[in-house]
Amino acid sequence: MNITSSYQSMFRIPELKRRILFTAMILLIYRLGGHIPTPGINRAALAAFFDSQSGSLMGLYDMFSGGNLRNATIFALGIMPYISASIIFQLLQAVVPYFEKLAKEGEEGRKKITQYTRFGTVFLAMIQSFGMAAGLEQMSGGIVTDPGMGFKLLTCITLTAGTVFVMWLGEQITERGIGNGISLIIFIGIVARYPTDILNTGQQLASGDMHILKALLVGAFMLFVIGGIIAITQGQRKIPVQYAKKIVGRRVYGGANTYIPLKVNTAGVIPIIFAQSIIMFPGTLGTIFPDIAFFSTLSVVFRPPHPVYVLVYSALIILFAYFYTAVIMNPVDLADNMKKNSGFIPGVRPGKKTAEYIDRVLTRVTLPGAVFLALIAILPDLMISLLRVPFYFGGTGLLIVVGVALDTLQQIESHLVMRHYDGFMSKGRLRARR
Repeated sequence: MNITSSYQSMFRIPELKRRILFTAMILLIYRLGGHIPTPGINRAALAAFFDSQSGSLMGLYDMFSGGNLRNATIFALGIMPYISASIIFQLLQAVVPYFEKLAKEGEEGRKKITQYTRFGTVFLAMIQSFGMAAGLEQMSGGIVTDPGMGFKLLTCITLTAGTVFVMWLGEQITERGIGNGISLIIFIGIVARYPTDILNTGQQLASGDMHILKALLVGAFMLFVIGGIIAITQGQRKIPVQYAKKIVGRRVYGGANTYIPLKVNTAGVIPIIFAQSIIMFPGTLGTIFPDIAFFSTLSVVFRPPHPVYVLVYSALIILFAYFYTAVIMNPVDLADNMKKNSGFIPGVRPGKKTAEYIDRVLTRVTLPGAVFLALIAILPDLMISLLRVPFYFGGTGLLIVVGVALDTLQQIESHLVMRHYDGFMSKGRLRARR
């Protein structure tokens, strides 16, 4: 069965068809809401300000909001407060016993953590929106038409409500649609920029600013990078595990052979987000305090393609990759759970030796993933500065797009295979078909 028939099969299954159409409708609502302006802001002046802020923290926020921050829409904060709250509570599970206990309580514990995350999202959105309103008032260029406390309160209420609505849209997709809703909302915001990049490239080709051979080489390199991201995202190190047989009454339990899948890129895009937040801070200070020589020097040094920027940025990504992997993957807990269920790794003693073995393998597996993340993160800045490519390719955006696309395809693949249809890949390369 070819891939066209596989796409047709998606709409032969009523439940899958309903989920896909529901997801498309929610994403359309999100994109339409992204054109409703926030009252009291001069959008043209704000867009001109953003054009001069490449490489700042606001540029990072604008990417996650799908360009809504630049356009000063009601979704200007996007889903970033929810992401920040989710990361905070995920880190709290590793250091606070109460949240660690909730995480181990199953479905009920996860519901409570989700509820806390929602409250945290509202709290962060209120702080960020009020700070954003106050910051806009301090900027020159007539960005705020009528400054004052009324503007601050109106902006705070509008942007917080927009963030809560976006969070609700994402949860609806996760519950009633296909794929992870929050990820898909970020995905659609990033992909919405691609047509503009394609048009800019076409204009450069037509005007002769870019040679056709250079465009073909860049295109081939882009395909190679995307293939590498897919390989790293899907890459796993499988540690074999055996479970001893137990006889309870007349029944025999256990005796199965399985494995622990340790992903090459366990941390995902989180290390790049953390590293970007830190590496962009000096540039942001230089923008806020242009008259102070120290901050101006920092803003020059910590901008691409300066060698200091490249080295520090890469080191931060590798550091955060190990840190976040250690937070979400606890070898001691894995070893204890295996020991409780009479499981063991062949040739390794249960308990402490097993935890040490898993930790050693995880440390080695994480290194290539962390280095690859660093290369992908610095790739767009190098392509723009050295190759004069007229679009931003790589970094956090590309990792999110590829990761979300793979995850959504896997979920669709699962629905197709479960109902005895062939999936997208006839040789079963997606994880759902293995």
